[in-house]
Amino acid sequence: MTLKVIMFPGQGSQFKGMGEQLFKEFPEVVAKANNALGYDMADICLNNPDNKLNQTNYTQPALFLINYLTHQKYLKENKTAPDYYLGHSLGEFNALNAAGVFDFETGLKIVQKRGELMFSISNTGMAAIVGAEYKEVKEILLANFPDIDVANVNTPAQMVISGPLDSLDKAADFFEEEGFVYIPLKVSGAFHSRYMTPVKAQFEAFIAGMKLNKCNVPVISNFSAAPYPDDIQGILKNMVNQLDNRVKWLQGIEYVLYQGECEFAEIGPGEVLSNILKKIKN
Repeated sequence: MTLKVIMFPGQGSQFKGMGEQLFKEFPEVVAKANNALGYDMADICLNNPDNKLNQTNYTQPALFLINYLTHQKYLKENKTAPDYYLGHSLGEFNALNAAGVFDFETGLKIVQKRGELMFSISNTGMAAIVGAEYKEVKEILLANFPDIDVANVNTPAQMVISGPLDSLDKAADFFEEEGFVYIPLKVSGAFHSRYMTPVKAQFEAFIAGMKLNKCNVPVISNFSAAPYPDDIQGILKNMVNQLDNRVKWLQGIEYVLYQGECEFAEIGPGEVLSNILKKIKN
């Protein structure tokens, strides 16, 4: 039996104009989102005023909405539930919503708060390193740039690093001289690194007051690269720990692949995760 796996993308997959058809198809959901957030989400996605789409406090709710609407459309056309959900960074909150951990409006409020807290850490950023393995990147950072962390392990040879902007600038020259590809990312902070630890307690306190349920479909955690635990406290801890720990995307995908023959669907804008998946399978 082939296992069905749904993946939700995270930040970096946003683009101006995303969701145009979806907004026409689900006007009542968009109205609900605008009401919960306090601003016009369609305007931000379609027109990107003041480049808001690349500011984390707006990017996260925008992507959560587009991923959610894409999933609603998918459910209309596919009646069978998937065997696994997983999401990359922000996308993990869509996976948790899809698995029944919290409802749509609660999810929007959680990612709005998460985006605001992550946006509050300034003068930091992220960059992708292509062509280097985790161990190699880790050794280079420890020896030369101790204030930079590995934030994502996406494929065996694609890492993402997080740290202060001035250190990332110096690291760019170093990695390029070593023959690796260095790509600064369109994000406004050093996510999934020690620089997010100061906002963790606030995020936990915010979610602690919300109604959470157990997953009705297994969700693979970015933090543990294994299914989310079966108790509410464990679910809460995983959501919070994701903030300042690296995203183990490669290991999460490997976990699912080890369960048997898989059929993957990327639900959201772009094909970032599908392209990463090809590299992992190769």
